[in-house]
This record gives sequence, C-alpha cells and structure tokens, in this order.
Amino acid sequence: MKQTAEYREWYKGRFDLFERSLNGEASAEIHSIRKAAIARFSELGFPTTKHEEWRFTNVSPIASREFSPAMEKKNSLTKEQLRPFLFKTPHRLVFVNGQYSDALSSLGSFPKGVTVSSLSSALRNTPALVTPHLAKYASIEDNAFVALNTAFVRDGGFVYVPDGIQFDEPLHLLFLSDAGEGMMISPRNLMIVGKRAQLSIVESYVALTDSNYLVNAVTEVSLDEESTLEHDKLQNDGMKAFHVSAANVRQKRGSNYVSNTLAMGGALVRNNLAAVLDGEHSECTLNGLTLGTGSQLIDHHTAIDHATPNCTSHELYKAILDQKSHGVFNGKIFVRKDAQKTDAKQTNKTLLLSDEAVIDTKPQLEIFADDVKCTHGATVGQLDEEQVFYLRSRGIDRTHARDILTFAFAGDVVNRVHNESLRSQMEALVNDKLNEGRRN
Repeated sequence: MKQTAEYREWYKGRFDLFERSLNGEASAEIHSIRKAAIARFSELGFPTTKHEEWRFTNVSPIASREFSPAMEKKNSLTKEQLRPFLFKTPHRLVFVNGQYSDALSSLGSFPKGVTVSSLSSALRNTPALVTPHLAKYASIEDNAFVALNTAFVRDGGFVYVPDGIQFDEPLHLLFLSDAGEGMMISPRNLMIVGKRAQLSIVESYVALTDSNYLVNAVTEVSLDEESTLEHDKLQNDGMKAFHVSAANVRQKRGSNYVSNTLAMGGALVRNNLAAVLDGEHSECTLNGLTLGTGSQLIDHHTAIDHATPNCTSHELYKAILDQKSHGVFNGKIFVRKDAQKTDAKQTNKTLLLSDEAVIDTKPQLEIFADDVKCTHGATVGQLDEEQVFYLRSRGIDRTHARDILTFAFAGDVVNRVHNESLRSQMEALVNDKLNEGRRN
C-alpha cells in the first residue's frame, strides 16, 4: 500500500492538472468548494480498517493505486450499444466516464418549470437553483471519498421539480464506463423536489469494459414538504472495478423517500446512504439487495436520523453471497431526544450459498427519546433443506429447486420496485448473476 503522504501528493497533483484544464471556470464559485475539498481530503486521507465505519471494508486496493480523473473527450458510442442497459422511459440522461453525452441522451417533454439537465449545464444556466443545495447535504468533513468527489466535481445529473408538480414518468440517469486502467470517474447528482411534488429517479452504473477503474459517486437529495421521491439504484460495474458512493437525503415535513438499491458488480463496492428526517410526519423507506460471487466485497452502510417527532422509517436489506464473496451491512437508526413517537424498523437477512462466503452485519439503534417504537434484527443462514426437499418431491430437480428458493429470497426486494420495465430488467440481472455464481 502506498504511504499516506504519497497518495495524497498524487491526488493533489491530479487536482493541479484538473484546475489548469478549467480555464475560466476556475474563477467560478464552485471552484472554491473544490479547493476546500481537496484540502480536506489531504487532511483525512483514505480510511483504514482502524476507522470504525470501515472496520470490515479494507480500501487499500484503492489507496494503493494511482487513479487519474477522467478528462473531457469525445466518445464514439452509439445508442445501439446502450440497448442492454435500458428500460422503458422517455427521459434519459447518459454520461460516459462521468461526462454528459447529448447525442446518447433522450428527453421527452416535461411539465412547466421542471428542469432536467447535466449538472455542468445547470451551473452555467441556472446557478440560482443549484448553489443553495450543492455540497450542502453530503459533508466533506468526515468522508474522504465525498471530499475527493467534491474536489473533482464537474458533471452529473441535475433535476429540479417545482412545487405541486407530479412528474410520474421515471428519469433515468445512466452512467456508462468504458474507462481504461486507472481512471477515476466522479459523478455528482443533485435532485431537488418542491412542496407536494413527485419524482421517480433511476441511477444505473454499468460497464462496457472489464478494466480496473474507480467510480466515486455522490448524490444529494432535497425533499420539500409533502414531496415524494422513489430513488432506484442499479450498480453493475465491471468485476475488476471499484465503486464507492454516497447518497445524502434531507427530508422536510410530510415528505416520503423510497430507495431501492441492487448492488452486484465490482471487486469492491461501498454504498453509503444517509437520510435526515427533518420535519414531522416524514417517512423513509430503504431497501437493498446484494448479489456477491467470486471474491467480491459489497458493503452497504445506511443511517437514518430521526431528527423530529412523529416520523417513520422502514429498512430491509438482503444479501445473497456465493463462493468467497464478502458482504457487509451496517445500518444505524438514530432517534434524537425530541423525536417522540418515532416508528422505525430495520431488518437485514443474508443467504449464504457456500461455506466460504462471509457476512459482517451490524444493525444499530441509538435512541434518546422515550416514547418510540423501534426494532432491528439480522438473520444469516443457508437454504432450508426442508423447502428444497418439498420442491423435489414435486418433481423439481435439486438445482432448479435451489434456484427457485434463491430467486424468491431476492424477489422480496426486487418486487418493491414500482416501475415494471425496470423491475423486469432487475429480475433478469438477478437471474443471470445467480447462474454466473453456479457456473464459476
């Protein structure tokens, strides 16, 4: 592993090159945010297993490599090459190695006042919508990867839905990687949903190459009073790639946030998802599914902060781990002193398909109020042989019986995705991944 000072100097050097490439943009307000972020990253350095939040996830495979930020360049991809990654929707923003592609994107008509664009375009054309929110929810103070993303922030998806608009058709943010060895891609997404407004977003991260690259993504979400957002994420990077992400959500009174995450691609994957329920009667639902094969490490860290009374949260994370894969789940529910009448439930379930697969699970409750209803639990096990026997007694061979039971275990999460086309795509991916595990 590189010495801490050595990789800090590496990224400082990459930042200096990045800064020189910005030309006039270096004088923009956002660049002061970038400079503060690279300074903070230099102070923090990458986390180690000595840090409690990273105890089970060793990021030395990232820290020991020299990743260079993806620079702007033309791509030669065609819409036909996108086909395997699409589901039915008229609205799609496509990014190649973190850079927005107008030629590959397709946007239908939007209700009046809705803004959907690349973040770089929004910073140029509608900065008054962006600057009150950008870098306000995902903190650089204690997360080195957020600091590194913020230092190199340039593009990603931007969505603004004004008060009272019901934007029902899903918006797809498709991040394609055809990156070469040692490339760092830093998408930054910002979603702002106004009072009584509604939005459905799908983030998908997929690969066209099997190279060793790093995706370091950050998504910030602001939900105003009585707004609703379904936020689905499909993470299927190349099996040699690294993927680290942070999603930070701020909810106001009566808002409803629903997240469904499927993580299945990459050598090392870490998804951080944190929501602050900062208004009474807000609701937060987090669902996640891990599919691990080979020697993958896939880590989900969640935090739900009940900052106000009369709020509800539901959380269900499942993992299916085969061969020598390693899963991690750390879920924290924090109930503040004045957050009376909190109702929170957290469940983590893991299915181990081999004797060498490992799960580290740590559900947590920190409660400082006395009138609450909070539960959490975790289960780890293998397929129920009685259920396998029952299916075999009905004429189903053992392999098919195991597949049926495994797919049913995964379906409990996948079936919570409301968009039928996306759900069908996820089901096919789950099936392919389970078959891959059986073949290897």
